[in-house]
Amino acid sequence: MAEKTIFFAGCDVGSTTGKAVILKDNQLAASAIISSELDPEQTATRVLEQACDQIRELKGIQDIAYLIGTGYGRNEVPFAHENISEISCHCYGVHFLDPEIKTVMDVGGQDLKAISIAEDGAVQEFVMNDKCAAGTGRFLEMMCRIFKMDLEEFSDLSMQSRKIVPITAQCSVFAETEVISLLSKKKPPADIAAGIQASVAKRCFTLLKRVGVRPKVTVTGGCSKNQGMIKQLSRLLRTEPETLPVDPQLMGALGAAVNASKKAQTSENTSFALAT
Repeated sequence: MAEKTIFFAGCDVGSTTGKAVILKDNQLAASAIISSELDPEQTATRVLEQACDQIRELKGIQDIAYLIGTGYGRNEVPFAHENISEISCHCYGVHFLDPEIKTVMDVGGQDLKAISIAEDGAVQEFVMNDKCAAGTGRFLEMMCRIFKMDLEEFSDLSMQSRKIVPITAQCSVFAETEVISLLSKKKPPADIAAGIQASVAKRCFTLLKRVGVRPKVTVTGGCSKNQGMIKQLSRLLRTEPETLPVDPQLMGALGAAVNASKKAQTSENTSFALAT
């Protein structure tokens, strides 16, 4: 009789997106990213179903051997066996892909997190931004709306800059007013966009310095795809962040799935029961 395939999963319900990762034989078998619903449980269900649909052997979420929820909506993940902080999950995900990376900058929808990774992949130290949303994904979305562009177009525009126009406001609301004022004064849009990217990078760099920048460094979260910001952060770090072989937006979900695999396989109560 053929041995039953066991699947482990992680579901990261964030403020702007839901992410799911399914592991098979310690390899990424399926993943999905969707926009968040108003109801975190709906987000989790939809993204998990999309990931499950990619694997013929899985009939549904209920067939996942061990599932861990993470993100702000981690308590609302259906069928989850437990939930874990997204900070830990980003560490586990990055460490799973590249154990040499010791510093992570997670740029999320509503917060920034600088994380130092211990040798075993656990969190060594972390710091978060204050209550202000400046520098987060929401902030960048606001800036993109001013320029009537999506994030990719905005990123491309910023990389055409010849001279950065600094954005001095520390508050996202005041920064919006400042940017509108600069545009009305006919400042080059590319230079203003570069200034916005530089202000985000500076906030990230400040947090990274607080945990200590240890090689190698990588950036996770949806905003990690913003090459204009990565360019400015590289200038401050004097090195380019490592590019991950898996979509960096999936790191929380991947780390949750990796941890689910370890938890299930080492648990006396589940390691054999789940395989039957």
